[in-house]
Amino acid sequence: QVQLVESGGGLVQPGGFARLSCTASGSILKIYAMAWHRQAPGKQRELVAGIGYDGRTNYSDSAKGRFTISQDNANRTVFLQMNNLKPEDTAVYYCNAFMQTTQGYDFWGQGIQVTVSL
Repeated sequence: QVQLVESGGGLVQPGGFARLSCTASGSILKIYAMAWHRQAPGKQRELVAGIGYDGRTNYSDSAKGRFTISQDNANRTVFLQMNNLKPEDTAVYYCNAFMQTTQGYDFWGQGIQVTVSL
């Protein structure tokens, strides 16, 4: 069964940092791109950062300069390094992957909470 498993997150103080990881497992033929989205209470889910298999990246305006997305293709893992965190970064963060599999194309992780607070 194809799945995405996220780790990291938790409670972080303002100005602090956190590192999220997401590993894809299962019968995967190819990973085209992976991304991180987030959803804050009462708000719509939004793209935070994405990375293609070739390493090209894109970021939301709120993530530029503070967050870095990277990947380990050999281990099918994507990372999100988040620095200088702000209370408004508080959200559930979701890993998303576009992959060639026998079970579909677009996959999501279960989500992981990041809370930025004193």
